Amino acid sequence: MQLSTTDIIKKVRELEIKSKIITSHLFTGEYHSAFKGRGMSFREVREYTPGDDVRFIDWNVSARFSHTFTKEFEEERELTLMLLIDSSTSNLFGTVGTRKKDLINEMAAVLTFSAISNNDKVGVIFFSNRIEKIIPPKKGRDHALYIVRELLTVEPQVKGTNLDVAIRFFNGIARQKSIAFILSDFLATDYENDLKVIGKKHDVIGLKVYDKMDMQLPIAGLIQMEDAETGEVSLIDSGSVLVRHNYQKHFLKQSEITKKTFRKAGADLLHIRTDEDYVKILQMFFLKRH
Repeated sequence: MQLSTTDIIKKVRELEIKSKIITSHLFTGEYHSAFKGRGMSFREVREYTPGDDVRFIDWNVSARFSHTFTKEFEEERELTLMLLIDSSTSNLFGTVGTRKKDLINEMAAVLTFSAISNNDKVGVIFFSNRIEKIIPPKKGRDHALYIVRELLTVEPQVKGTNLDVAIRFFNGIARQKSIAFILSDFLATDYENDLKVIGKKHDVIGLKVYDKMDMQLPIAGLIQMEDAETGEVSLIDSGSVLVRHNYQKHFLKQSEITKKTFRKAGADLLHIRTDEDYVKILQMFFLKRH
């Protein structure tokens, strides 16, 4: 459904207000503390004292003043946050609370305003079966509002999901170490190798969003189900214990594969159901990383 300009402005404002409330009350310092220690930047030159690392002696300054001086560094506080957002049609699904797409948008908005409030840069890669849109990393409220507007309006031009395309693209453009959140239902496969590559260089966190009915069929007799990405329609007997068991088994198997893939890549993965409190889940995650 296409949103009118008035609807978009209203929703952008709503997301901004909600995100800022969550950021100020719950994520104060936690977001930044969770990802500190990104690297070191030069601060000043001072006199050398016994015990200082000899590798940082500034020989030019020392020669000029006939006295030993050393370079002092400080931890870089500015971070770059990249959001890899799955815009594929499978995320339009939702039966409890909200659609997967809506939850992804809200979490992305909260992460964006958390970063912006810490004076960090935020960029976005929207993907489906291809790269749909790129927003280069920048700072500032206007940039955050632009991201939120795009979250609400970007629609996939092709069907299907190819997570590997997004990961490879991110790896190609990210010159410096970044924090990368991948927001998806992770129904795609075959991205393990490229995830390992970015896992070595970047701080990678997957947010796997799923609906209750992705995991469990209701007992409702014959159900006609349509694959949102392929359009394939099938008739399923939800009254069958075996059918419901196999349906859940398939979901749990896919979830376990995703979990192992992230673990092997040295990346984090959070599972978030559409009717769960994602704020608590993110907050606990940030606190654990302190």
